[in-house]
Amino acid sequence: MNETRPVAIEGAPRRSLFGRLSGALAVGLSGVMTASMHAQAETTKADGPDWPGKLKGRHRQVVDAYDVNAGFPLAFAYTFLAPNAAPGAATAVVILRHGAFPIALNNAMWAKYKIGQSFKIDDPETKAPAVKNPFLNPKPGVLPKDEMAIDRLLAKGTIFGGCNVALTVQSKMLASNAGVTAEEAAKEWAANLVPGVTLIPSGTWGVNRAQEAGCTYCAGG
Repeated sequence: MNETRPVAIEGAPRRSLFGRLSGALAVGLSGVMTASMHAQAETTKADGPDWPGKLKGRHRQVVDAYDVNAGFPLAFAYTFLAPNAAPGAATAVVILRHGAFPIALNNAMWAKYKIGQSFKIDDPETKAPAVKNPFLNPKPGVLPKDEMAIDRLLAKGTIFGGCNVALTVQSKMLASNAGVTAEEAAKEWAANLVPGVTLIPSGTWGVNRAQEAGCTYCAGG
């Protein structure tokens, strides 16, 4: 009888101890997970906008457009999408940064700030310095492919991001062409993006976020 008492007496406290440990562990893990979720939410909030968001399609590619290059960054987006013509099969993201940023601006800004003349961008229709955005609503046959126009790509679901750093620097450079201050020029440019283009913190930031969202990389040039 004396030998059985330690077993009976020890068994209950051990089960009780393990129960308390399991409960404490669960509470601890719950606290850690909650704190982690809060930290992640705060990090995401401070990390910039949730752009480009969750991309649809099995195939996803970002075109890093850092020069106008006669509109070829737009052509690259088009030639990526064309072979993946099934609805929802592919999504293209185009980052307009550095020398390609003017593609993000409407015709009024091109005319007012003399963008074509200042940046030596010719209109393929006139063969002269562009006085309007030559890649926005062009006449049929002006571009190598009509479907590479920015308005047509946007209509088909291509996601465009415009670099805010390029906007700030370039609008300041050309402010005198319009007789306005650098601050006024920056505000006017931001208000006159091609509808559908999202102004993002920087072009390189956008390239990174697009790749994190599952895009392969294509140099626009």
